[in-house]
Amino acid sequence: MSIKLKKKKPKRAEKELSEITGMFDRMPDHCLTCFTPFDKKDREMSASWYVVVRDLEAIVNLYCPSCWESANKFLEEASI
Repeated sequence: MSIKLKKKKPKRAEKELSEITGMFDRMPDHCLTCFTPFDKKDREMSASWYVVVRDLEAIVNLYCPSCWESANKFLEEASI
């Protein structure tokens, strides 16, 4: 690899990371569907809840596991 490419790779990764962490502030504190509160400090909630990020619109949506499952079931039934 050339020296220019080696220098650009870390800069690009750092830029992408800063964009992702910048979106973290936009994450709501409740489920978008049922308004169940979300605790950002709870590891179990952080691992089980679903986050959908729309980069172009700069929107972050948060869904609890029960709402996510019901939405997937609805989509499966609608596609049959």
